[in-house]
Amino acid sequence: MTLQTALPWEARLVDLAREGLNALSAPATTAADPALLRRAYQACAEITRRHSRTFYLASGLLPKDKRRAARALYAFCRVSDDIVDRSLHAGRLDELDAWRRRALAVHPPEADLVALAWADTRARFAIPTRYAEQLLDGVACDLSQSRYETFDELAAYAYAVASTVGLMAMHIIGFRGPEAVPYAIKLGVALQMTNILRDVSEDWKNGRLYLPQEDLRRFGLTEADIASAKVTPAWRRFMRFQIERVRRLYAESWPGIAMLEADGRFAIAAAADLYEAILEDIEAHDYDVFSRRAHLSAWGKLRRLPGIWLKAQALEDTVIWYDKE
Repeated sequence: MTLQTALPWEARLVDLAREGLNALSAPATTAADPALLRRAYQACAEITRRHSRTFYLASGLLPKDKRRAARALYAFCRVSDDIVDRSLHAGRLDELDAWRRRALAVHPPEADLVALAWADTRARFAIPTRYAEQLLDGVACDLSQSRYETFDELAAYAYAVASTVGLMAMHIIGFRGPEAVPYAIKLGVALQMTNILRDVSEDWKNGRLYLPQEDLRRFGLTEADIASAKVTPAWRRFMRFQIERVRRLYAESWPGIAMLEADGRFAIAAAADLYEAILEDIEAHDYDVFSRRAHLSAWGKLRRLPGIWLKAQALEDTVIWYDKE
């Protein structure tokens, strides 16, 4: 068994995750009418289906109770993101604050179906409220910050908006113990970095550039190069470097899947593998993320599932342990 010491950015994020893990969970009670709850969960499933076919497919591999909880988690995240992204009006912070109160309430308004399903999910699966707070804090960063100097800074943002999702999902699926936390963090950062590389053009149009500024300078790129939307030799070198780093994060996160309850491993393995395949599509199109949005077709996803299932089945109960000191 190999001992691995976390990098400085990883160690900081593990501390944040432990803060969440040690915080209070939502009370294990729900007073909502069962028929209303069914409607609420159905609304979350529809939001998931409409906005993320990959997550909808992957969550469909979970048992029913965990599947609907995972989709309630997605809907909570989707509503949070949409408040920041969907418009430019000056009241977004007030709207986000109002949503925060509803989303973290033990008994949210019955008219808010997403908040209702999310409150029920938090109660049923003892999801630490602190993780939801950290996610909302990360989403709020998009209202005040649109550039990141280093990868370490970007990783902290990715933790807030993506790793927290994985940490909450762990509570839904079930996990062995706190030793699973560093792996969930790495997978979240890998998923968010995949989003960032895929969405360079869309983010640029919205006034945001999540690519590390020091990495751009290292490869001789400026924001003018992003604005030109041209694939140049420098851009190819930059993207190869970014993709290599993200793939390493995916690979290093994989042993953590073995720490999940068996009935959830296939779903998480599928989510990770299908998202990582987006990197292949970026490469296949010569790193052009300007004129097209990288994606995997429905058939491309389905034909990968048997191999993912075999890989998930072959997971051994061995991991690389992190030095906790």
